[in-house]
Amino acid sequence: MAKVIIVDSSEGTRIPFLRGILTRSLSEAGLTFEQAYKLASNVRDEISNEAEVTTLSLRQRVSKLLKKMEFSEVLENYENSDWGRVTIQVRDHQGQTNPFSISDHQRCLESTGLSAEKSASISQEIYQQLIDDGRYKIDSNDLGMLTYSELKNNFGAEAARRYMVWVDYTHSGRPLILLFGGTTGCGKSTIATEVAHRLGIVRTQSTDMLREVMRMMIPERLLPILHTSSFNAWRLLPGQSEQPEGNESLMISGYLNQTELLSVPCEAVIQRALRERVSLILEGIHVHPSLVGKISDNSDAVIVPIMLAVIKPDQLKRQLSGRGISAPARGSQNYLSEFDSIWSLQSFLLSESDLSGIPIINNDDKDKATNRIMRTIIDALSENCDASVKSVFAQQSDKTV
Repeated sequence: MAKVIIVDSSEGTRIPFLRGILTRSLSEAGLTFEQAYKLASNVRDEISNEAEVTTLSLRQRVSKLLKKMEFSEVLENYENSDWGRVTIQVRDHQGQTNPFSISDHQRCLESTGLSAEKSASISQEIYQQLIDDGRYKIDSNDLGMLTYSELKNNFGAEAARRYMVWVDYTHSGRPLILLFGGTTGCGKSTIATEVAHRLGIVRTQSTDMLREVMRMMIPERLLPILHTSSFNAWRLLPGQSEQPEGNESLMISGYLNQTELLSVPCEAVIQRALRERVSLILEGIHVHPSLVGKISDNSDAVIVPIMLAVIKPDQLKRQLSGRGISAPARGSQNYLSEFDSIWSLQSFLLSESDLSGIPIINNDDKDKATNRIMRTIIDALSENCDASVKSVFAQQSDKTV
């Protein structure tokens, strides 16, 4: 059997059809090896009488077979993968080219607060439009302008404006410092991980880890208040061990005492990020609203404090119970037995945040909360953005992709 040549006109390549590569791609999309091998064999037989097949045609044939076999989830995974996809080259301001990545483009849109579904639809639509127009090479500023127009046409001027603000920020080179506070179990670490992924922030730090380091350095006998939970710290205040429980002011006093101890390493982490001009996410129960005022204001960094909350008691209890499953050593029953203190501490933090004008995000759903945070970040960036659409997308940069 003569080898069928697969032609990629965008890159000018000609390679033989390899059943093994297609089999692996289908396996990664969700088929079993046997299913993937059989489908790849069917594709090989179908194109065996042809001398050449384009990558787009091959991809369409595979998608048609997957649809016929009713592998809807596999079909979606396959179509979102890069295998067999016609490559579009994006040229930056230095003349260097990189392949257009639908997943990277989608993540950029999600950074503006657009939902994953809407972001995916725009990225796919832009890719298909470029293919249909035969545009296999495009400048990054033209791609940015095209994205802006598609957002405006599909989701309105506000969605397009948020994208413009984000692109303008990526041109600035300014570090982004995100401070996530909140009571125990409100989802700070989970949200921080998701936000870091969307924004491409590689430096994250939890105050729990900073506290653990301090505990290693300072023995319990020297500083006992450091060696307990934030909501139980009041028990180790001088002269308070015999006081009756349920005194909210004592609980808050203990929390503030421990938070003050943690403020030093928190400030150190932030100041280092400012010196090195790198973005940072600092999250933890010790991120009190007063921390913002301790940060040096001689930097051009964008500092965004956010207080996370779970405003329904039953939901917070469920999340505390879930901690015992994901991290058994934490012991969910210990948290549930202290729920009143945890809830009171949240009420205190929300009140402090409200007085300080710090945005409060209800973490009732991870995806929704993340999108709210993205929009809060864009709102903060908007305060110092006086750029126009023309000026932003006249700046050619691969960061707009």
